[in-house]
Amino acid sequence: MGAAPGPQPPPAAPSPARPPAGRATAEQGLQKIWQTRGPAAWALWPVALLYHALVALRRALYRTGLLRSEHPGRPVIVVGNVIAGGAGKTPVVIALVKHLQARGLRVGVISRGYGRSTQDCRAVLPGSPASEVGDEPALIARSFAESAAMPVFVAPRRITAARALLAAHPGTDVIVCDDGLQHLALRRDLEICIFNDQGIGNGFLLPAGPLREPWPRHVDFVLHAGHAPPEEASAPAFGLQRRLAPWAVRADGSRVPLAQLRGQPLHALAAVARPGDFFAMLQAEGLTLEHMEALPDHYDFNSWKRPLDARQTVICTEKDAVKLWALHPQALAVPLAVQIDPLFFDALDVRLSALPALAPTAAERKPPLSSPPA
Repeated sequence: MGAAPGPQPPPAAPSPARPPAGRATAEQGLQKIWQTRGPAAWALWPVALLYHALVALRRALYRTGLLRSEHPGRPVIVVGNVIAGGAGKTPVVIALVKHLQARGLRVGVISRGYGRSTQDCRAVLPGSPASEVGDEPALIARSFAESAAMPVFVAPRRITAARALLAAHPGTDVIVCDDGLQHLALRRDLEICIFNDQGIGNGFLLPAGPLREPWPRHVDFVLHAGHAPPEEASAPAFGLQRRLAPWAVRADGSRVPLAQLRGQPLHALAAVARPGDFFAMLQAEGLTLEHMEALPDHYDFNSWKRPLDARQTVICTEKDAVKLWALHPQALAVPLAVQIDPLFFDALDVRLSALPALAPTAAERKPPLSSPPA
């Protein structure tokens, strides 16, 4: 038997999040300013007044018909937010589509495809490069690759994407728009507004605060993280919880339980609006993050450098993985899921049943709306 090992040095403390350059640093700074009505927020308030005037003018132009809005001829559900930054829209879209499919409805998703290098209208396939279709549409398409086919289309104008989707899939019953609460050119039937646990922040409009438009405004449903809905929410409000799946996913689709990663040196990265949330959730699972790398939201990874320490396994969000795997297929992606109050789906079903456009195409296929939500 070998000699007993001598005293060992304490494990190295995880390094702080690498200070990202440029846009990421500015984003993090604004997030802090937006939480209180401090001196910096008040200094930006005159610019926010100008922004408010432009938002009001644009709405007036659509209201008077000087700017035209169009409806695709199928019920449209818009999932969006009124705050800048991440609120968890994409996981909600995925959960919503699964619920509608469980009802027997044929669903399609449209999106602008933010951050893509192309500007045309195109279908998003499970293997479509995120650089060409956008990271969030690519993630949505891949989420349904092994189940029922679900069309996803992207275009700079959502109505263009909706028309292309219906031309290719004329039996579609419902269209879900990923983001686009402020895209007034697309007429919609239902609006779902999502808030993270910071609510409306300091209540100021951009750039003095996080609001893209004044709140409160009319929406059909509010989904909120945290303990209480945002102030003055007039729509029915339901809670949601964001959580990590208990596994990480490899590029080939195989899974690794998070429990197996405990004690291993990990290099965590996140190119999302609130990277600190992802890092905190990983640490809450007992994972050892030797390095945490925060990158700008929708970062394309073209200039990213893999860790020099070969011992470290790269772990990231699913949204990042759809771009990162092409450069670093050894990376592990941890899915982010949302748990939504079941009462929301009950209320949604009631509203959907009142939309006459659903009756001709789906009435015979869907089970009774009083059945438990999926």
